[in-house]
Amino acid sequence: MKVIDHINGSKKTRFSMEILPPLKGRSIQSIYDGIDPLMEFKPPFVNVTYHREEHVYKERHDGLLQKISVRKRPGTVGICAAIMNKYQVDAVPHIICGGFTKEETENALIDLQFLGIENILALRGDPIKNETHFIPNKAGHKYAVNLIEQVVQMNEGNFLHEETGNSTATNFCIGAAGYPEKHFESMNLKTDLKYLKDKVDAGAEFIVTQMFFDNQKYFDFVSACREKGIDVPIIPGLKPITTMKHITFLPKFFHIDFPEELSSELEKCKTNDDVRQVGIEWGIQQSKELVDYGVPLLHYYTMGKSQTVKAIASEIF
Repeated sequence: MKVIDHINGSKKTRFSMEILPPLKGRSIQSIYDGIDPLMEFKPPFVNVTYHREEHVYKERHDGLLQKISVRKRPGTVGICAAIMNKYQVDAVPHIICGGFTKEETENALIDLQFLGIENILALRGDPIKNETHFIPNKAGHKYAVNLIEQVVQMNEGNFLHEETGNSTATNFCIGAAGYPEKHFESMNLKTDLKYLKDKVDAGAEFIVTQMFFDNQKYFDFVSACREKGIDVPIIPGLKPITTMKHITFLPKFFHIDFPEELSSELEKCKTNDDVRQVGIEWGIQQSKELVDYGVPLLHYYTMGKSQTVKAIASEIF
């Protein structure tokens, strides 16, 4: 079932979550352990992130350095299939530009179609660690809007090469990312909204936001989107704060701000337990306000850890 149909078929705010693949070498049970405690909230779908390869340099016997591509997490396609089989819910895999050629993207989408997956979240993706900025594959896409255009072409039965011309058209519901505090590479929010409008015009049917901690920024973002003519559902993404590290890491890595009220409480924290409790209380407050606003879903970034999200969701759903 498509995400847009889940949204249109419900009159109340629903629960959804995003997980990330475990580190390479861990079993699928580590995924289930993170999902099981949250299934009581009846998520209509589970998002699964994609983590592209990284490059390391190893010294050879002759003293020269050899560039080696490594993957630290297993593939998203297989994890989506396992989740759908075990929980009978829809899976929404992230499809990214970085590291993929157009042919590899098409092949991945064909695999997803074969598995009965009807939704994707189309993203440009982040630079890998040894890149100062995002570098697209020479035979791939530079922007998420180009990726969306390829998926739309496949939905219309148009594939890259003639030999696949007899293939069945795909039927993906396409999601895109939105940034209430703007993407850090955009000059300003106005230009960021222009790029978002381009993605919607290209075929994105729903938007999932970057995490935010100030609901007013989400409300203002939705209002600005509507004024721009962006009329698709905008799903708020929420990330509970759980550790002392998050206090500095989240604003720095995701280019977001903490509201003064939240930062004042976090400054009083001495331990991870203190931070986690503040995170739960803020998450409950934030979630309740968003439900009152009438959001279609509350989408929680679990990072594979469910207990804090469960503590929040138990007060909402």
